[in-house]
Amino acid sequence: MYLNKAIVIGNLTRDPEVRAMPNGNKITSFSLATNRVWKDKDGNKQESSDFHNIVVFGRQAETCGQYLKKGQSAMVEGRMQTRSWDKDGQKQYRTEIVADRVQFGPKAGGGGAPASSGPSAAPAQQAPTEIDTIEYPEEQSSDDIPF
Repeated sequence: MYLNKAIVIGNLTRDPEVRAMPNGNKITSFSLATNRVWKDKDGNKQESSDFHNIVVFGRQAETCGQYLKKGQSAMVEGRMQTRSWDKDGQKQYRTEIVADRVQFGPKAGGGGAPASSGPSAAPAQQAPTEIDTIEYPEEQSSDDIPF
């Protein structure tokens, strides 16, 4: 059995580039950076970054081009593929992940819900609500356990 599966979670290093094939299908490409931190044998903190080229096709390509921005986090699931071509007599290679699924992370710069404006944007003061709690029975000593 053979398996070609890649899953990466990282941050976009540039805004996605959307192109169209002659038949009208969209292609979006972007790059994700993944970071790794570890301690070497002397106990010093080491860091390393890897950069992954991502290609997305079809409707998902349009969505990625519309909503993803540089710095935003994303999870990409797909397959590895290496393309080759000749440029000025030299063989060129590019390894990329052809995405089957792209899941967007939180927007770059943090924040949760989108900001709104106007008089209703002020936070409303709410009365504190009572929190339901669970009352656990008192702990039993090991002498009370029947086995």
